[in-house]
Amino acid sequence: MPIKEETGAGNGQVQAETAPPDYWLALKKEMISAAPGLGIDKIGFASADPFFELKETLVRRRAKDLDSGFEEPDADKRIDPARSLEGARSIIAIAVAYPAKLPDPPRAAPGATRGILARSAWGEDYHTALRRRLAALSAFILERVPDARLESMVDTGALVDRAVAVRAGIGFSGKNCSVITPEFGSWVYLGELLTNLPFPPDTPVTEDCGDCTLCLDSCPTGAFIGPGELDAKRCISYLTQTKDPIPDELKEKMGNRIYGCDTCQVVCPKNKGYNWTHHPELQPEPETAKPLLSELLTVGNREFKEKFGSTSAAWRGKKPLQRNAIIALGRLKDKSAVPLLTELLRGDPRPDIRETAVWALNRIGGEEAQAALEEAAVREKDAAVLAEISKARRS
Repeated sequence: MPIKEETGAGNGQVQAETAPPDYWLALKKEMISAAPGLGIDKIGFASADPFFELKETLVRRRAKDLDSGFEEPDADKRIDPARSLEGARSIIAIAVAYPAKLPDPPRAAPGATRGILARSAWGEDYHTALRRRLAALSAFILERVPDARLESMVDTGALVDRAVAVRAGIGFSGKNCSVITPEFGSWVYLGELLTNLPFPPDTPVTEDCGDCTLCLDSCPTGAFIGPGELDAKRCISYLTQTKDPIPDELKEKMGNRIYGCDTCQVVCPKNKGYNWTHHPELQPEPETAKPLLSELLTVGNREFKEKFGSTSAAWRGKKPLQRNAIIALGRLKDKSAVPLLTELLRGDPRPDIRETAVWALNRIGGEEAQAALEEAAVREKDAAVLAEISKARRS
C-alpha cells in the first residue's frame, strides 16, 4: 500500500499541492546530496508518464512465450505508473553497487566440488537492502512533505525497472539487457519510488554499447534473440530458478552454476576492473557464494535457512538449488559423487530430485553409476523417473 501521512506544514515542511515549482528542484538537489548517506550510489528522476513505447514489445514477448513467467502479467500495469500509485507525477530511481569479485575464494578439490552463486545472490538479499534504502528515502521526503504519497518497488513491482532507470538517467540499456551505468558498470541493483510530487526529470544517458557483441556471443545457451532481447526461458539465471523440468541440452550448459549466471556481465568491457566493496552487508561470505555441492545436497532445512536464508538465492527454496547441484555434479562428471547420488536415487522422497540424479549418474558413467541405475529400474515407481532411467539405459 502507498505510504501516506497527512499533517500540517510547518518547521520547513510544505504541502504537495501548494509548494512553488522551484521548491521541487531544491528538494531534488537536497536528495541527491543526501543519497550517499542513505546508502544510495546513484539517484535519478523521471516523469511518471506511461511507458507507451513498451506496450507492443511486452505483448509480443508474451505472445511468443519469451518471458520468464515471474513478471507482472498485466501489461497495462507494467507501463502505467498510475496503476500502482494514483496521481503519480514522478519516479525516483536508485542504484546500489554490488561486488563483482570474491575475495580469497575457496578452492575445489577432488571429492569437494563447488558450485557458484551469481553475484546478485552474494551478501544480504538485495530486495531487503534496497527496500531499507527506499524506506529511508521515503522518510526523508515525508519529513519535508508530510502529505506526499509514495510507493516503492524493488524487482517484483509492476513496472519495468530497467525502463524506469533508463528514463531517469541511471544508465543505458545494454545489449545484455542490463542497465549499464557510466560510474559503476552494470554491477548495480535497481529500485524506484513512485510519488505524486512533481520533481524535474533528469536526462537519459546517451552512452551505448557501440559495435560490441561480446555478451551476445558469450551466452552459454544462446539465449539472446538479438541485442537487448532475451529468450528468458533459455537464460541460465531462469533455469536455476525454475521448478519446471530443464531440457537435457540446457542442463549441459549450466556448468557449476547453482543460482543465476553472470557471463554476459563478466565479459562486458563496461565492467572491466569494477568491484564495489563499500556496502558491507552486500559483501559475500565465500563458503556461501561457492558452496560445496555435497554439503548442499545433504543440508537440512534449518541449516539451509541459516546459510542461505538471508540471500536472494533462497526465495525459491532448497529444492531447485539441490537439483542444480546434482546437474553440476553430472555436468562435471564427478565420480566421487556417485555414492551420494545413488543414495538420493534410493531414498529421496522428491521425484524430480531422483529424476535429476538419474541424469547425473548417466552423465558420470562407470560401473558403479550403471549399477545404481539398474537397481533403481527395479525399485522405482514414479513414471517420470522411470522414463529417465529408460532413456539413460538406451544412451
